[in-house]
Amino acid sequence: MAQKRDYYEVLGVGKNATTDEIKAAYRKLALKWHPDRWVSGTDAEKKTAEENFKEAAEAYAVLSDADKKAKYDQFGFAGVDGQPGPDFSGGFGNLNDILNDLFGGGFGGFGGFGGFGNGFGGFGGGQSQQQKVFRGRDIRTRVKLTLEEIYHGCEKELSLERNRPCADCNGRGARSSSDIKTCPTCKGSGQVQRVTNTLFGQARTYSTCPQCNGAGQVVTNPCRRCNGTGLERKRETVKVKIPAGVEDGMQLTIRGEGHSAPQGGMNGDLLVIIEEQPHASLKRDGNNLFYTKIISVMDAMLGTEISVPCLDGNYKVKLDAGTQSGTIVKLRGRGLPSVSGYGNGTGDLYVKILVWIPRRLSRSEKAAMEQMKQSGSFTPDLSREDRALFDKEKNIF
Repeated sequence: MAQKRDYYEVLGVGKNATTDEIKAAYRKLALKWHPDRWVSGTDAEKKTAEENFKEAAEAYAVLSDADKKAKYDQFGFAGVDGQPGPDFSGGFGNLNDILNDLFGGGFGGFGGFGGFGNGFGGFGGGQSQQQKVFRGRDIRTRVKLTLEEIYHGCEKELSLERNRPCADCNGRGARSSSDIKTCPTCKGSGQVQRVTNTLFGQARTYSTCPQCNGAGQVVTNPCRRCNGTGLERKRETVKVKIPAGVEDGMQLTIRGEGHSAPQGGMNGDLLVIIEEQPHASLKRDGNNLFYTKIISVMDAMLGTEISVPCLDGNYKVKLDAGTQSGTIVKLRGRGLPSVSGYGNGTGDLYVKILVWIPRRLSRSEKAAMEQMKQSGSFTPDLSREDRALFDKEKNIF
């Protein structure tokens, strides 16, 4: 399955874009890729338009929602997976209606696709004159964390090798600004136009200029240090704040800390994958922690105090006399927190008590046990409390 593109890249906006800028970017893509505009295209063109329209709608659905956008900015796709997106089961809808809903009725003058006059060139202003905005590649790396680091949250220093603007040409790719010329093929627009005749008139489609790759400019005298790419490889240290409560396999998205892009474009992102290290005593399931404590049969009979290792230090727990093997003690709020407040709050720590029965006894110990055996205190008493525990243990099998 093809990897999803970053939502900001899909709409062609920066991560600090305003709501109006996000709407405007989506409007432009909706005008360009709505399947109704491609009814006369080839099967391949129709499929491309449909996929691009869905992609733009999905990106807009996330970035236009403040809560979803905040989750996406911190956790990437992991933060919004499973949330309902645009529903196209009933088709794509009328484009005029879509735009009217989005932008307050300012598109009623289109009158459907029959009122274009000269064809699609009159729809939304035709060709976009904006040059292509390049985006740097993302960087994926792993960071190993202990449960203690996950409990408190931490800051990690990561050493990365990534593309950065060339020091000699300042990222231009040319020795001087005079060596950068307007592309003669696309005249600086970054796009080339193709006109085809349809039943509705002339339809114009646009593709990336093959000479400048959408930049709108060409370099006539490349920088010797970077060979005209405007980029050079550097090893740098990045400090990454890890929020408390992350889980193994979770991916954090650090915006703008990936590879730099040519032509002064947007940096890619740094994708940090969490790798949780096993704990010596505790087991994790979601936000809850589990610990097993083995006590002697005498401590179980007489009662005792045990020390439970918690992630914020040891915690003393008093066990009553007559504690049965398999007893579960719940320490509320001693588990792990939810990531940045998302989820069900702080988990609990469950302590399972197991009673150790000696396999061998000395002669005197055995004689003493035989004498105590005659006492009624050592005869099983399946009272309501004990029976509930034993029935629970039987259900395991």
